[in-house]
Amino acid sequence: MGQRSPLYLHPQQRDTLRQLSQSWLWRSEFPTWGLIVVIYGGWFATLFYWQTLGRLPATLLLIGFTAWYMSLQHELIHGHPTRIAWFNQLLGTLPLAVWYPYGLYRDSHLAHHNHDHLTVPVDDPESYYFTDETWATFSPWQRKLIHARNTFPGRLLLAPLLDIVQTLAGAYRAFRHLERRSMAMWLIHGALLVPLFVWMEMVGFSALYFVVAVSYPALALTKVRSFLEHQAADDPHARSVINEASLVWRVLFLNLNYHVVHHDLPGVPWYGLRAIYLRDKAQYQQRNQHFVVRGYGEWLRRFWAKAVDVTVHPGVKQHD
Repeated sequence: MGQRSPLYLHPQQRDTLRQLSQSWLWRSEFPTWGLIVVIYGGWFATLFYWQTLGRLPATLLLIGFTAWYMSLQHELIHGHPTRIAWFNQLLGTLPLAVWYPYGLYRDSHLAHHNHDHLTVPVDDPESYYFTDETWATFSPWQRKLIHARNTFPGRLLLAPLLDIVQTLAGAYRAFRHLERRSMAMWLIHGALLVPLFVWMEMVGFSALYFVVAVSYPALALTKVRSFLEHQAADDPHARSVINEASLVWRVLFLNLNYHVVHHDLPGVPWYGLRAIYLRDKAQYQQRNQHFVVRGYGEWLRRFWAKAVDVTVHPGVKQHD
């Protein structure tokens, strides 16, 4: 499963990207290599010196580095810092975030980049929508849970738990039905997780504490980015948001807040997304039919108690 072809705004954009791809910065991938060093170095150094730093500062740093690592894994999936898929996989396989085998995330995410099926349940594995048939099977308490998840606080507090349950259920099905590819991914993931947990215990940092106080909040941080990242719309270009987030969020999420640009040009490195967006800002906002938000604080204010309407997909009545 490979990365799909880019969708350019205009021929001049194709020429601009060709020129940028020949620049030293893009050819060297220096920003991504630097990011790898900083994230891995910061994560392991924080754990090693956690007693010197103190539990609370170390916990907060680890939450940040772990969430940042998940953003890095996304960058690795899209062919950075090298075009060698197996080498990028080596760089992203270590389970610093605990829950997801890199290979499963890679396969699911590349399927998510099918332009025409974006947001469509079943076809898009990262969709938060449901088919009519699935929604009809939910009990009242399940629907209330989904509505609670669709508030901004619910996306942070409940969505990680629901994702974890779904992921572990998928692992159970893989072993039950002897799905060898998925089984291999989970076995490698577990084999790497064991020594990681052992090392944590050796430096006096509880592995259980890490799972509860670091890994879960880090996963919740990633849900800030994915909150209403996509909406159902007839035009596929109008399904991905432009979030004009502040610098801290842009760095943590590696500019994925410019999500329509990323979906149009999935091969563009993280450090190129903002410049490309700003170069054609008006056209991108027109392209995605002004599905634009002025930072994640706007989502927080609008959906603190109100649920965003992401339930039954309006374009799906029957799925074969």
